[in-house]
Amino acid sequence: MLSTERLILRAWRDDDCTAFAALNADPIVMRFFPAPLAREQSDALLARIRSRMAEQGFGLWAVEEKHSGECCGFVGLNRVDAALPFAPAVEISWRLALRFQGQGYATEAAQRVLEAGFNHYQLAEIVSFTTLQNLPSQRVMIKLGMTRCGEFDHPLLPAGHPLMRHVLYRKASG
Repeated sequence: MLSTERLILRAWRDDDCTAFAALNADPIVMRFFPAPLAREQSDALLARIRSRMAEQGFGLWAVEEKHSGECCGFVGLNRVDAALPFAPAVEISWRLALRFQGQGYATEAAQRVLEAGFNHYQLAEIVSFTTLQNLPSQRVMIKLGMTRCGEFDHPLLPAGHPLMRHVLYRKASG
């Protein structure tokens, strides 16, 4: 478990499934992804996240707002898909419910995750990437002190897809 002034980053609980499904079904939250997820897809994704956390020792932690106790979404570390041009790498990633966006929660939680990645998990570098259109996430990357180092076409999206072009940011330990 990790914590910040306003947030707890913790393992997923069974009662988080409904909030996670609502997050993944929200068309505004998912506007920078190919499509919102149906409940079955969201449940399958959460099962993969939990499994990867058990295997890796780190992963995409559930983010809980201390004040309300609500599950806000996730922030965490994940090994990138081998098909990506900069693999192998570990990425930092986040997704928060719309009502928790714009309050600095993503940056606050991601800063704590970067500290854990470098200091506890001894990672030499952490990357982050998103579609060119996702300016809110790129602003978080900049606030985290990450450096933009290039663009690439996401290999898991079909040619010509409007979200295919991505930007890559990096941050080294130290």
